[in-house]
Amino acid sequence: MGCIGDDEFGRKMTEVATAEGVNVRYQVDASTPTGTCATCIVSSERSLVANLAAANNFKLDHLLLPENLALLHKARVVYCTGFFITVSPASIEHVAKHCAENDKIYAMNLSAPFIVQVPPFKKVLMDSMPYIDFLFGNEIEAAALAASEGWEGLSLEEVAKKMSRMPKANGCRPRVVVFTQGCDPTIVAVGGRVSRYPVMLLAKEELVDTNGAGDAFVGGFMSQLVCGKDIAECCRAGNYAANTVIQRSGCTFPAKPTFTWN
Repeated sequence: MGCIGDDEFGRKMTEVATAEGVNVRYQVDASTPTGTCATCIVSSERSLVANLAAANNFKLDHLLLPENLALLHKARVVYCTGFFITVSPASIEHVAKHCAENDKIYAMNLSAPFIVQVPPFKKVLMDSMPYIDFLFGNEIEAAALAASEGWEGLSLEEVAKKMSRMPKANGCRPRVVVFTQGCDPTIVAVGGRVSRYPVMLLAKEELVDTNGAGDAFVGGFMSQLVCGKDIAECCRAGNYAANTVIQRSGCTFPAKPTFTWN
């Protein structure tokens, strides 16, 4: 779910997503254009400038529409990006508590360092933490989180362990904290225990565009999680998806997979 403008760009987004089999449930804001993001890529490194526009106007009322609430009640796994923290904390609270009360999986991504550096946004994240079953982030976001908690000097593994041990509202499962770190192994902490999962390495000349790598990783990870696979397989799928995206310009996948998944 999200919010788009009543414009050509918003309609195209809906059309493309629907064609790919995604059941989009956008709130339409007729008074605000669809959000956009400019990306500058230099030697495979990127910088982003976002204009949230309509994306900043999502309201809890849209989530609570019967047809949308029915989708939430049917879902077994719910994922939210950290960027949504700046938009509708009330929606996050409603969904997170629903998942905890009904023994569903709730996952969240830190998404950007500023989420933990800006006090009002950090508060929303920490208020949500008891309900988060899977927490994702990269090494930069994890370092910002550690600094905001006064954990300077701790290794990435120790930060992941501390986050995994924070109290949970639903005691049916431990929290899983997943930190990616580029070409270095993915770190996963569960119940205070850390595992490392290797990534698929690329030659420097094969790296085209890192934009979307983190989202691709989570997409691959979640694709196996909903199928009941273990953490190792989830990480393998996540790293495969990220590896594929960074070899292409823009957040795109090839029409056919580059190898058979087995």
